[in-house]
Amino acid sequence: MDIVKGNMGWIEVIVGPMFSGKSEELIRRLRRAEIARQRVQIFKPFIDQRYSSNGIVSHSGLEIASGLVSTGADILGKVEPRTEVVGIDEAQFLGESLLECCTRLADSGKRVIVAGLDTDFMGRPFEPMPRLLVVAEEITKLLAICVRCGNPAVNTQRLVASEELIVVGAGGMYEARCRRCFEPQLALEKIEEQAATVKSKAAAS
Repeated sequence: MDIVKGNMGWIEVIVGPMFSGKSEELIRRLRRAEIARQRVQIFKPFIDQRYSSNGIVSHSGLEIASGLVSTGADILGKVEPRTEVVGIDEAQFLGESLLECCTRLADSGKRVIVAGLDTDFMGRPFEPMPRLLVVAEEITKLLAICVRCGNPAVNTQRLVASEELIVVGAGGMYEARCRRCFEPQLALEKIEEQAATVKSKAAAS
């Protein structure tokens, strides 16, 4: 935000597919806030402990310490009154209470910076992120690079067999894909292949 007068809170949302640099951008903004001597609190979901159990880590290796929460509602109970900036990573995992959490924090005069996926492995809106975009003052949409053709990528391609909406992973489990190379049915086909293999082995035994 370029010009903010008085004690006004607001919401910034950073979205995009995996490998687009969302966590890196979040860390950059939070570090700048710390350099400016602002009081900062940072949170991420318990479910995301791929690289660190007590910090946000980007795919490029940047890291900043954070607390762990299960839902957006948990954040409200942990933010201290004097905190000026609240950072939230992998926000798509924090459930329906995320929207109220961010709104209440902003209404109380805090700068809220949120990073997360805006679409799931099928290319569908990943709630509650789309509704958060509606109430945000600032939105940054980041793009990755398609691993197939090198074009700008807006989709996250799941490479493993699972019907679950939430499967936490990184390289080897997901790829960034452009609109042309994105195959949303691939994960479902892998599930069918896996089921057929299991059935075949069971029949053979």
